[in-house]
Amino acid sequence: MVNIRTLEKELWEAADLLRADSKVTSQEYCMPVLGLIFLRYAYSRFKFVEADILKDRPVRNGRVLPVEPDDFKTKSAIFLPEEARYDYLFNLPDNVDVGQAINRAMELVEGQSAQLKGILPKNYTILQNDLLRELLRIFNNSAFNEMKDDIIGRIYEYFLNKFAPAVASDDGVFFTPKSLVRMIVNIIEPSHGTVLDPACGSGGMFVSSADFIEGYGANANTAMTFYGQEKVEYNAKLCIMNMAVHGLNAKIVSGDEANSFYHDAHNLEGMCDYVMANPPFNVDKVKSETAQNAGRLPFGLPGVNKNKEIGNANYLWISYFHAYLKETGRAGFVMASSATDSQGKDKNIREELIRTGDVDVMLSVGNNFFYTKSLPCTLWFFDKAKREENKDKILFIDARNYYTQVDRTLNEWSEWQMKNLNAIVWLYRGEIEKYSGLIQQYYTYITNYLDELSNLYLDMTGSNDPAYTESREAAEKLSKVVSNINCISDTFEVRAFIDDFYKAWNKTVDNILQADNAFEKITQYVYFRKKGYKNGRQFKKQFLTEFEEAKTVVYQHLQVINEAQWLYEKFGDGEYKDILGLCKCADINEEVKGKGYSLTPGAYVGVAPVEDDGVDFAERMAEIHSELLALQAESNDLMATISRNMEEMGL
Repeated sequence: MVNIRTLEKELWEAADLLRADSKVTSQEYCMPVLGLIFLRYAYSRFKFVEADILKDRPVRNGRVLPVEPDDFKTKSAIFLPEEARYDYLFNLPDNVDVGQAINRAMELVEGQSAQLKGILPKNYTILQNDLLRELLRIFNNSAFNEMKDDIIGRIYEYFLNKFAPAVASDDGVFFTPKSLVRMIVNIIEPSHGTVLDPACGSGGMFVSSADFIEGYGANANTAMTFYGQEKVEYNAKLCIMNMAVHGLNAKIVSGDEANSFYHDAHNLEGMCDYVMANPPFNVDKVKSETAQNAGRLPFGLPGVNKNKEIGNANYLWISYFHAYLKETGRAGFVMASSATDSQGKDKNIREELIRTGDVDVMLSVGNNFFYTKSLPCTLWFFDKAKREENKDKILFIDARNYYTQVDRTLNEWSEWQMKNLNAIVWLYRGEIEKYSGLIQQYYTYITNYLDELSNLYLDMTGSNDPAYTESREAAEKLSKVVSNINCISDTFEVRAFIDDFYKAWNKTVDNILQADNAFEKITQYVYFRKKGYKNGRQFKKQFLTEFEEAKTVVYQHLQVINEAQWLYEKFGDGEYKDILGLCKCADINEEVKGKGYSLTPGAYVGVAPVEDDGVDFAERMAEIHSELLALQAESNDLMATISRNMEEMGL
């Protein structure tokens, strides 16, 4: 798995080289570096798609037909001529002008994509050859082969944070983390038609939408048309680059005519199937008369001050998102938490909006989800075609205490946490089959883990090797874990299996720890008897590395099992119900009206009671980690003994 922060650090070092060894400004050197990132990522995607094309390539006269540019268009990728490929640039002879070669590569790429014309940087001759070669070396990183997310936007945000924090926070502009982007896409479920992001930034919403629809086997360019507005031209260029590297077509407008407060640049009012955005929060000094003339205000203007300016534009954005939708459209967007309960004209607009019945889901997000900001936010979702049973209802979800901590300053939802939150929405919408599908995913995951345990035990069974005797006791404990849990999988239905498995897991957690000791001892056996290490020191270094990795894997398994239990204990066989402190399906005409048309989830879901079941998961994991460290210490002593014994045996 790629460590994105390690990768960012390497890119920062690259930028530092530019700053130290050249006279260019931060604005001048930022885009050339991003251009090289673009080429590197484009090359990785090119190689991946090329391999896929060649799988079934026709053969003539004994030779496989060469790939063509049109082959790549059908795969939503850019064909790269040889001189535009990263490996070609990386291996340039010493006597070649690297700046000119990169400029040429950019021109060739633009020739393959009409939307990139005039977008890519072509000023590399201002940088010295040695500097460019060093940059090419730094970006020749295999991690780029594994990237599937909005890498350009993420790296751009990192650059803004390092070099121009004032620009990053100007008017509330900042990169939308993938957790929030994916949650928006997963809940509005884009599948066809017109998709608009009127504050598109680097295009992350579009990329995630394409991933979503292609996950169902459809072609994003055929099924959807992407439209974007981005006031900051620098960001718009990044968006176009990002779309191109993912092989997506988009109509992006930038500059003054892309200022969404004053322009509907694509004339899409009432025309969109889907709208999604992370607009700038709390923007002030918007000219009220110009905004009024620009339209898209079904509920009127927010409050206007004596200077004829709108002091907070949050409800301009909210009105726009609703106005853009066609009668069957859905919208999902990020908004400042304060907007759910703001007063004055905002409250009047919110009441009118709620009375339309189009507000579908409100989801509270806690602090530290944004890459450069610590502020909380709320995800809003509109649906103009809600099922009849939900027309007078709104689903409120308070997820402020449900997340995974990446580090001290950054939180996110894990893959399974996002699925669990999504499952609440499915049940509210009556889509029980989707919930059942998720339970089946958990079942498959857990049974696959059981297979890993079983296979490990079977590999040990029957061995008479003296080195095996040391691990026999641990192997027997491992066997108990496997047999205790495997018996469940044969006797329970899928959903009940999740619940009963979790109970069994809690009962055998101590055995699991001892099973990890078995992993350790078995690994020693395998290394010494099958891999032929010549000495204990050589083995010990390799073993300790893999032991650390094994601890991480164990923790990941426990996390997924915990998420399975979190979901199943709340919703069982698939019936939505209000969960105190988590979710509430509120009636608009009674409960929402009774709370003054507030859209703050916390006002409806309440506070969950503190349950003391004797087991705190986070605390238990800390204990497990400590016990694993103790096992590792025992391993070190054992290794020393084995090493001495091996040396005495002349091995």
